[in-house]
Amino acid sequence: MKAKDLIILVGIIGIVLMMVIPIPTLLLDILLILNISLAMMILLIAMNTREALDFSIFPAILLVTTLFRLALNVSTTRNILAYAEAGEVVRTFGSWVGGGQIAIGFIVFLILVVVQFIVITKGSERVAEVAARFTLDAMPGKQMSIDADLNAGLINEAQAKERRSKIEREADFYGAMDGASKFVKGDAIASIIILLINLIGGFIIGMAVHNMDFAEALETYSILTIGDGLVSQIPALLISTAAGLIVTRAASDGNMAEDLTGQLLKYPKLLYIVAGTVAMLGLFTPIGVMRTFPFAALLAFGAWRMQKSLSRQLQEEITMEEEQQIEEVRSPESVISLLQVDPIEFEFGYGLIPLADTQQGGDLLDRIIMIRRQCALEMGLVVPVIRIRDNIQLRPNEYVMKIKGNTVARGELLMNHYLAMSPGFEDDSIVGIETTEPAFGLPALWIDDSMKEQAELSGYTVVDPPSVVATHLTEIIKRHAHELLGRQETKTLIDNVRESYPALVDELIPSILSVGDIQKVLAKLLKEKVSIRDLVTIFETLADHGQYTKDTDVLTEYVRQALSRQITQQFSPNGEMLQVITVGPALEKKIAESVQQTEHGSYISLDPVSTQQIYKKLNEQVGRQIQSGQQPLVLASPTIRMYLRQIVERTMQDVPVISYSELEPNVEVQSVGVVNL
Repeated sequence: MKAKDLIILVGIIGIVLMMVIPIPTLLLDILLILNISLAMMILLIAMNTREALDFSIFPAILLVTTLFRLALNVSTTRNILAYAEAGEVVRTFGSWVGGGQIAIGFIVFLILVVVQFIVITKGSERVAEVAARFTLDAMPGKQMSIDADLNAGLINEAQAKERRSKIEREADFYGAMDGASKFVKGDAIASIIILLINLIGGFIIGMAVHNMDFAEALETYSILTIGDGLVSQIPALLISTAAGLIVTRAASDGNMAEDLTGQLLKYPKLLYIVAGTVAMLGLFTPIGVMRTFPFAALLAFGAWRMQKSLSRQLQEEITMEEEQQIEEVRSPESVISLLQVDPIEFEFGYGLIPLADTQQGGDLLDRIIMIRRQCALEMGLVVPVIRIRDNIQLRPNEYVMKIKGNTVARGELLMNHYLAMSPGFEDDSIVGIETTEPAFGLPALWIDDSMKEQAELSGYTVVDPPSVVATHLTEIIKRHAHELLGRQETKTLIDNVRESYPALVDELIPSILSVGDIQKVLAKLLKEKVSIRDLVTIFETLADHGQYTKDTDVLTEYVRQALSRQITQQFSPNGEMLQVITVGPALEKKIAESVQQTEHGSYISLDPVSTQQIYKKLNEQVGRQIQSGQQPLVLASPTIRMYLRQIVERTMQDVPVISYSELEPNVEVQSVGVVNL
C-alpha cells in the first residue's frame, strides 16, 4: 500500500474515532481551521473546472467532508457540554460574528442555515436529480451517434471507446451527485438539531453541574453554541455552493472566470445603460449623487475600455484572418480549390444585374427554384445548384450558360423591352429590333412597352426578359440532363427509392447491376428526353432483364418498352392520332445487316454513301413535317430503333425516334412519310 493510500485510510478511520474519543481543544482548533480551508479549496476547484467530469471525485468528497463536519460537531458539543469550552476558534466565531450581541449572532446563524438548506441545497438537489435523469435518457442516442461516426469512419475504435467511457462516467457522476446532495441536506438539518441540543443542554448542565446562574449560563452557552454553529455552517455553505456549481456547469470551453468575463461582459454598450440608470438614481432619489456618480463613472469607464479592447481584438482577428488567407494562397495546396467545377453556371454582364438583384425587383432566383421543381416533376432529375455570377468580361446585355465549366449557350437581352415572336405571319405595324429567340432559334423582335399591347392583339407571343432567360435555361438543362447525372447523383436517387422499396433496391444493387450501369441507363433515357421519375418501374425492369444481359443499350430498350404508357402520353397527351415518319423495309434491312456485335456490345457500321442517303431522305421528311406545323417523330421497329437513333442524333438531336413497342395499343398512328434507300 502506498503512503498516500495509507494516509487517506487513516484519515477516514480518524474521522469515525473523533465521534467517540474526546479531542483536546488545541487539536480541535486545528481541525476546525482545516475544515474551513478544505471547503474553500473545494469551492475554488469547482469554479475552475471546465466540465463536471474534471472533478468526478466530488460526490465522494462531499460524503467525506460531511462526515468530517459532523464529527467536529460531535467533538465540539462534547466539550461545550462537559467543560463549557470548545477552543478559541468556536469562541471567536460566537463573539466576533455577533459583535458581542448574542441575538445578532443567533440571527446570522439562522440566516446561514436557511440559505444553505432552502436555497442552495434544495436547488442543487433538484438540478442533480434532473441531470441524472436526462443523462440516463440520452445514453442510447449518444451511443448510436458514436456507432454511426465509427461506421462512417469519422472516428477510430480508440476514440469510440473513449467517448463511450465518457458517457458512462457522466451517467455515474450525475447519479452519484443525486445521492450525494442528500448528505448536504441532512447536514443542514443535523446542524439545527445540534444547535438546540447545545443551547438547551448547556443551560441545564451549566446551572446544575457547573453551578452557574441563569445569566452566566445563558451568555456562556449561547456564545459557544452560536460559534459552533457558525464554524460548521460556513464550510457547509461553501461546499454546498461548490456542489451547485458542479451540477449546473454547462458545456463550455473555459472555466467559470473565463465564462463570466467572456459572456457577462460581452456587450459593453449595455454598461452605458447601467451607468446612466445609476446616475439617474442619484439625481432623482434621496440617495444622492455623491454615492452614485463615482460608481456610474466607473461603469462608464469600464464600458469604454471594454469596447476599445473588443475593437482591438476584432481588428487583430481580421488581420490574422487576412494573413492566413494570404498564406493559404501562397501554399501549394491552395491550387486544389481551383479544380472544383460547378455543374451549371449562369454568367451575365453588368447590364443584366437587375435580373438577379431582388432590391431592383429581380426574380431570377425564384424562377430558378421553379425551374428545378419543374425538372424534378417532368424529368425526375434533381438539378444541381445553379451558380449565378456577373462577369465583367461579357457585354453588358450578354449572358452565357456553362455546363461543367464549358459554354453551351449564350444570348443577349434588352432590358425594358419585350421579346415578340410572330404567330407565323408578319405584321408590318409591329416595329422592333430583329433578333433570334435563344431557346428555340425562332425569329423574333425586341419591342418596347408602347408596342406590347398591339403585338399581343396581332397574335404575337410576348414575353419579358426574365421569362426569356428562364425558358432558355430550362431547355439547356433538359438538353444536357444526361451530363448532369453522375454516379453520385444516381446514388442519391437510389437511396430515395430504397426508403420505400428496400427489397427492390437490395435485389438490383450490386448483385445484378452496379451504380455505374444504372447511371448509364438513366443517362441514355435523359438524353432522349424520357423522364426517369418512375424509378420503381425502371428498377423493376432492370432487375428482370439485368440477369441475362449487361449491355446498357439493350437494357435501355427494355426500359423504354416498360415505359410505353409514359412515352405514348409524352407524344400524344390527349390521345390524338400520331403522325409519324416511318422507316422503309430496305432501310431497316440495311441497318440490321450493318450491326456489328462485339464483346463490349453492338454498334452500327454503315458506309458513308448509305449514311449520306439516310441523312438526305430524313431531312426531307423532317422538313416537310416542320413546315406543316407538326412535331417530327420517327417510328421504327424495336430491333433497329437504337441504331437508327445513333444515326439521327448526329445531325438531328432533337428528333425523337421511337419503336412500335413503345406505343400503347390503343393509340392511332398515321404515316406521313417514309425514309427508304
